[in-house]
Amino acid sequence: MTSPQSDPAPQPPPQGHSHGHTHSHGPAAPVSKHLRKVIAAVLIPFATAVVVGLIAFWPGGVPDHERTGVGFDRQTQDGKVVQVVKVDCADVNAAQVPPTGDTSTPSGREAVAGQEGECAKATVEVTSGDDKGRRFVEVVQPDAPRQLREGQGVVVAYAPDAPPDLQYSVTDVNRKIPMTLLAAIFALAVVAVGRLRGVMALVALAVSFAVLTLFILPAILQGSNPLVVAVIGASAIMLAALYMCHGVTARTSVAVVGTLISLLLIGLLGSLFIGWADLSGNTDDNTGLIHGLYPDIDMSGLLLAGVIIGSLGVLDDVTVTQTSAVWELHQADPRMGWRGLYRAGIRIGRDHIASVVNTLVLAYAGAALPLLLLFSIAQSSVGTVANSELVAEEIVRTLVGSIGLVASVPVTTVLAALVVSADRPGASLSSSTAAAPARTGRGRRRKA
Repeated sequence: MTSPQSDPAPQPPPQGHSHGHTHSHGPAAPVSKHLRKVIAAVLIPFATAVVVGLIAFWPGGVPDHERTGVGFDRQTQDGKVVQVVKVDCADVNAAQVPPTGDTSTPSGREAVAGQEGECAKATVEVTSGDDKGRRFVEVVQPDAPRQLREGQGVVVAYAPDAPPDLQYSVTDVNRKIPMTLLAAIFALAVVAVGRLRGVMALVALAVSFAVLTLFILPAILQGSNPLVVAVIGASAIMLAALYMCHGVTARTSVAVVGTLISLLLIGLLGSLFIGWADLSGNTDDNTGLIHGLYPDIDMSGLLLAGVIIGSLGVLDDVTVTQTSAVWELHQADPRMGWRGLYRAGIRIGRDHIASVVNTLVLAYAGAALPLLLLFSIAQSSVGTVANSELVAEEIVRTLVGSIGLVASVPVTTVLAALVVSADRPGASLSSSTAAAPARTGRGRRRKA
């Protein structure tokens, strides 16, 4: 992993610097050939091990299984609502009132509302698959969270073993057009602002999804250890994303090492506390379905794999920013030793820690907001809420990831300070060779 010799050496900025969180990283000053060899001696074996791991654990596709027809494990086709008419719910027998007449329960109240309200009788046409053109009727109760309208695209589930009149049913709304448009707007915004860096960021994002869908998920389904697969996959994503977005430089290589050390710490802490807290990883219908279809999958290991992969994106941000800050500090004052660089860099890192940890906690809280709302409705105590496995998983995930993020700041800062301070201006010929084009440029401006 080497830095190009021809990288131009940036002119030192004016004395003084601001401790801000910024991602406008300029080109890094080239380091000496010896130092590049040392960095390569560390990273090349690591990259080789990642490639060997990818080859050894490559799954070769998702294993086949007999569909259960439950949840996401159903055959689906595209459909379209061609007609919607209003009918009396009692006429279509949309709901049954409990025999006891008890309307104190939610199901009883919904049944009464279904009998007394006006339902929507929708005719839906299948628009894909072998039964393209086939139509069926879907009755929607007035209090249903999703109402159908004429011309609306829908997703229909197919149950081949059911009676002919009940084989198809509407399972969701077709959201492909708005989702595709939103993705296009996102890509345009990234390219418009980031230009070439934005393009490379999108390519790195595609690589990340490819590793996730072609390697990590199928390998876990094939029965491989989720933790090992997650470490290999996360390492491959990290190497691809960082070097593609930030270039093959010594500065990026230091960020890679800092990210790797932090991921190892997250893996160790996650393994310890997930086991200690007896978190099974099987807490909802989706994880239950996965365990039912593939009982050999280690669900607690799957939870740990999710912690590692979920922390990777924020770790990249922290380590790259810290490394770049130390590099800029060194260019501002080349006489500063590694201790001075570390002290100045860690001051920037403290601001970064405060913002990133808060961001991570709020992200997890936002994802679990409906669950937290249910606990509030039940008026459960904080201790009861935190002790439930559903919430405990999120707490462990958040705290382990946050500890890794906090640790990545001093680790990456000290690595960057040691690397950049070990490289003396006289140790590399690139500094003197880069000065010549700058003088030539000034001469040309004087002539102009």
